Amino acid sequence: MTTVALVLAGGTGSRLYPASRSTRPKQFLSLLGSDTLLERTVNRASFADHVVVSTRPELESNVRDLVPDAEVVVEPAGKDTGPALAYATHRVGEAYGDDAVVVVLPSDHTVDDAERFAATLERGARVAHETGRLVAFGVDPTRPETGYGYIEPGADHDGFADLDAFHEKPDAETAARYLESGYLWNAGMFAWRVEAFRAAALDSPLAPLVRALDEGRVEEGFAAVEATSVDYAVMERVTDAAVVPLDVRWDDLGSWDALARLLPADEDGNVVHAGDGVGAGGTPPHADTGGDSPEEATQEDGDVLFVDSGDNVVVSDGPHVSLAGVDGLAVVAWDDRVLVVPKADAQRVRDVVSLLKEQGRF
Repeated sequence: MTTVALVLAGGTGSRLYPASRSTRPKQFLSLLGSDTLLERTVNRASFADHVVVSTRPELESNVRDLVPDAEVVVEPAGKDTGPALAYATHRVGEAYGDDAVVVVLPSDHTVDDAERFAATLERGARVAHETGRLVAFGVDPTRPETGYGYIEPGADHDGFADLDAFHEKPDAETAARYLESGYLWNAGMFAWRVEAFRAAALDSPLAPLVRALDEGRVEEGFAAVEATSVDYAVMERVTDAAVVPLDVRWDDLGSWDALARLLPADEDGNVVHAGDGVGAGGTPPHADTGGDSPEEATQEDGDVLFVDSGDNVVVSDGPHVSLAGVDGLAVVAWDDRVLVVPKADAQRVRDVVSLLKEQGRF
């Protein structure tokens, strides 16, 4: 069995604006240590025989610089994960044969146990190879999350379950019911044999692209399909997909409130990413948590000062940030931009980015 880890690195990550911009997508950011999110993802792909990174033309140079040992596939146009994966899977087939197993890894995920993660993905690849099914990896949920889609597992088999249904992002009440029912988070990670995915894609909205790729008409094939996710275009349409549970602490670093789950907090629940990183115990370099004498706090670049404030996320690449008498905010100062949003509404950064794109300022 030849296993190819296919890392998706063509997106922008608009909900991490202003750190993430059109020319600096989130996979190039170092938010959880010295390595970028892309480098961390490629490092977790040690289970695979080969690592391929799929990206857009304008990002190719940066990808090659960051992960020089990985192969790079450049998709002709950004049309979401459906066309991107159809093209990249086709290219893997050309290089390694139709029997090769592709394991799809988004480049913005975090896990706490790389060894268990690798073992689970290797097991999922073997399920895909031996059964010919398309495989989704479902994460054991730790909370009734409304920001993720869900997978409803069916009958148990040896190391996997039937995938009975995908469910869209729910409201809070429905998410709680999903949690009680044993549903899994849809992590956007998949495994399939090249030939199995091609057969499924031929019975989907991606069919014109697949046929064009077979005939060497790449540009024409991309022009013939709409932007669509692989979940909608393929995975939700097949009737014999499988799900492999992923029992690790996992998170999708998709919005600023995620840092509250991933970085240590101070005694008031404040989380800071400032300068080059976070110090021990959740207190970043130069940070002050308020108290009786806030005027004594240092005022160097990168400082963060809290006065009677808690449960906040503050991110700065240099400017000093002070918070007084506020709770539950995400405050991001990056480049010449500042973003302030309630943590509970962190998804609304998309609305900001939509307006900025209309104005040509993203």
